[in-house]
Amino acid sequence: MTEPGTAAADSTTQQENGGEATAYSWYVLGVLVLVYILNFVDRQILSILANDIKKDLSLTDADLGFLYGTAFAVFYSLFGIPLGRLADNWHRVRLMSIGLAVWSAMTAVSGLSRSGVQLTVARIGVGVGEATASPAAYSLISDYFPQRLRATALAIYSSGLFLGGGLSLLVGGLIVEQWNAAYPGGGPMGLVGWQAAFMAVGLPGLALSLWVATIREPIRGAIDGLATPTTEAPFRGFIAELANVIPPFTVIGAARRGASALVANLVAAGVIFAAIQILTGVLGVTTRQQWIFVGIGVYAVFSWASALRSRDLPTFRVIWASPAFICTTLGYGMVAFTSYASSYWAAPYAERVFGIAKAELGWFIGAPGALAGFLGVILGGRIADYLHSRVAAGRLYVTLFGLLAAILPLIGAFTTNSFAAFVVYSFVAQVMSSSALGGAAATSQSLVLPRMRGTATATFFLATTLVGLALGPFMAGYVSATNADNLSAGVLSTLVAAPVGLVLLLVAIRSVPAAQAGLIARARAAGEPL
Repeated sequence: MTEPGTAAADSTTQQENGGEATAYSWYVLGVLVLVYILNFVDRQILSILANDIKKDLSLTDADLGFLYGTAFAVFYSLFGIPLGRLADNWHRVRLMSIGLAVWSAMTAVSGLSRSGVQLTVARIGVGVGEATASPAAYSLISDYFPQRLRATALAIYSSGLFLGGGLSLLVGGLIVEQWNAAYPGGGPMGLVGWQAAFMAVGLPGLALSLWVATIREPIRGAIDGLATPTTEAPFRGFIAELANVIPPFTVIGAARRGASALVANLVAAGVIFAAIQILTGVLGVTTRQQWIFVGIGVYAVFSWASALRSRDLPTFRVIWASPAFICTTLGYGMVAFTSYASSYWAAPYAERVFGIAKAELGWFIGAPGALAGFLGVILGGRIADYLHSRVAAGRLYVTLFGLLAAILPLIGAFTTNSFAAFVVYSFVAQVMSSSALGGAAATSQSLVLPRMRGTATATFFLATTLVGLALGPFMAGYVSATNADNLSAGVLSTLVAAPVGLVLLLVAIRSVPAAQAGLIARARAAGEPL
């Protein structure tokens, strides 16, 4: 057996010569999958705990959608921007290890929550920590695997999403039922089952973070023949990026760029504030926290994009001025809009409608969901790579398929009167929707230069967080709460995203070939020294 250190050295040598993935490359991918599994266990466990949290903390379905989606997603996407920048300039392995320790600790802290406000703060902490994972992982994978295997590798990494989501239901359900059976009136420190579950899944991440720290950092861009030197002051850019994203420091950052930038920033803030007031007036004062959080996220993204344009025009032009990139990310965001809502609300829905116990939900929903997601994302990634070798935008045909093919089984799942049919329909819908991810993620990476991959990943995840995660689960919860807790109507209302996604992906399919072919020329025209 080859020692990991030796394999890493061989890998680095082959990468410098434009070589293939090695055994160590696959070892690293395996560790990254474990990280992503834990990432989604910590994120998704709120699903199996939702009904208990709703009862103990006196919350509504809209509150639960906010906690799962918006409270997490806004800060995940907000901090993902500067952390993506840091992933482009610093040691990615160290960044991921630190982030894993942070989000694991905050998941454990969630178990100490005694109110919705406390749980919201803890969820924000989980979001900040998890924002380190994918920018670093996507960049590492792109430096360990050649272009022809990249969608497959990214799909395998992404399988952790579904494996973690399924495992969270299994583990969470068992812990809650066993804890409550052993301590009917509350256990040590007065903790009840759902609180113990948070702590049980959070603490192991601290140990995993030490393992992650042993991974070897590859030479950035070498496998593509575009070796990129290490940045001398990586944290200078990170701090500047943080100031360009975190309000109210964003106003200072805009002022430094000139009077016109300051005016544009203040006008944007005013427009967003007005939108918050309108949405709150139309949908009710109880939704104010939702729109404040979303407004903060949108304003932060605007401020960051404006600063990026001023400071790094090549990256801005390659990402934000590319219809191919924007339509690819938003198109997949529409897939995420519905899939996040359906995956989160599936367990609470089955518990309420079919009266299934939590432990059984783990086996009948969690395990099949994990298998469905794994099969879908792996098969989708392989088919995406196959089509890419024949058609420039071939990967996006798989993403388009994932958007449309999930619609009918999702309708079947949330309208049937049979739990068995619900499980089967949900399985099929999960396979279909999960097949979309690998192709979209690999396409986004192929539209940027190696030094821009971390930033591109953070931008890509804006679609799956600010659009998909922050809005989808909340919309389902809000519609449910305003219709006598009708979760069926809530989840199915998110299908409004399908026609929007269809248009976006068709535009992306048409524009990606030219964008890939002209990448170097566009970067040079914007000032990139190539």
